[in-house]
Amino acid sequence: MNKEILIIDDNPDIRFLVCNILKEKGYIVRSAANYEQAINEINTKTPSLAIIDIKLDKGDKDGIDLLKLIMNKDKSLPVIMISGHANVQVAVEAIRIGAYEFVEKPFTSEKLLNYVKRALEVTHIKKEKNNAENKLFHSFDLVGKSAEILKIKKTIEKLAAAESRILITGQTGTGKELVARKIHKNSSRADNPFVVFNAALLQEEKYEKQLFGEEYENGNIDYGVLEKANHGTLLLDEVSEIPFKIQSNILRILIDQKFKRIKGTKEVNVNIRIISSTSKDLKKLIQENKFREDLYHRINVVPVHMPLLQSRTEDIPLLIKYFSNKIAEINGVQEAKIDGNNDLLYSYNWPGNVRELRNLIERITILSIHEDKKDTNKLLTDILKDNPESLNDNHNLLNNTLSYPLKEAREQFETNYLTSQLKKNNGNISKTADFIGMERSALHRKLKSLGIKGLN
Repeated sequence: MNKEILIIDDNPDIRFLVCNILKEKGYIVRSAANYEQAINEINTKTPSLAIIDIKLDKGDKDGIDLLKLIMNKDKSLPVIMISGHANVQVAVEAIRIGAYEFVEKPFTSEKLLNYVKRALEVTHIKKEKNNAENKLFHSFDLVGKSAEILKIKKTIEKLAAAESRILITGQTGTGKELVARKIHKNSSRADNPFVVFNAALLQEEKYEKQLFGEEYENGNIDYGVLEKANHGTLLLDEVSEIPFKIQSNILRILIDQKFKRIKGTKEVNVNIRIISSTSKDLKKLIQENKFREDLYHRINVVPVHMPLLQSRTEDIPLLIKYFSNKIAEINGVQEAKIDGNNDLLYSYNWPGNVRELRNLIERITILSIHEDKKDTNKLLTDILKDNPESLNDNHNLLNNTLSYPLKEAREQFETNYLTSQLKKNNGNISKTADFIGMERSALHRKLKSLGIKGLN
């Protein structure tokens, strides 16, 4: 059965009774006598279910406070509250906060076991549903037969039995998070959390709280991603965006696997596998004193580079077939028949890489639903020709940049391309980001770095 249940009750006779009832049914059981002991047990290892008495003698915190703490840390953890002298208001409050069930003392062993069984079953069903949705919506397969993709697939297989830290590099939309998820799912940590910390989306003053969590005077705790990922995998997405002064803290965690929460006094031990990703050149940032060299060597134990879609065009027909099927499945519609031999697919530069191709397939699928017998190949041609700046045979753009060094030519291309896209979308950042396959925040940073102004 391998389900672990934590019993929290200040009465040793009750703890003994409940523990024995559950042990006889094959459950693994741990117990705690008060609030502090319970916190230590939960932080050591999150149980499958917790049974908590409302009244706890020692300290100012009772079972309701402990329930709030658990729900703040992991809302999916089922909790059964028990009490011999609680009123209806307390029971309603416990359910409102997130308890699965409220049981009055005295109770029969059959009643308790029934509640435990149901709570675990409901939680299992919810997790299975979430896993299925996560797989369907967020974890597309790594599709391709090109040499680069086959090499990456072999690397993922080799990393299954390892605990090495990994640095995944590549441009936006190449599939860095997808590879990180595949590595996690193939590892011994697969049943534990996979947590993404997107370093590009936070304001600098919020990094420490998001990473380490915070303790408050009333005893409540906001858990950071380090604790949420305990015993699992933490993806430091766009690791280059972590502020320089915070990087030393990350380095210390990698070395010690422990830290203190903000305003906390006790060290929290964690067991986490770190995977990092970046679309920037970290070696260049090191030279510019924007990224710590010692941190780079710590996170770059096993490097994985994601190739541009333009460099593996032989995978395009496979990707089209896969995404057409998957998107039709997600939306409950008929699969769009798209010609994978359309010449434009191979003359297009794919600035948004695989993500842009996926968005294109979704766009064609949705558009073809609302117009009977819509020619999907014509749709594809119209969409790609509507973005001439990204066609390889755009000689005017090429000739305009031939006299520049590579770096300046690239910047000139990006400036022309993004300015054109923004004009087409009337300066709308969200629409532009969606069309080109970039995150809105990433597009903002790119526009700022290229000095493109005057657009909202």
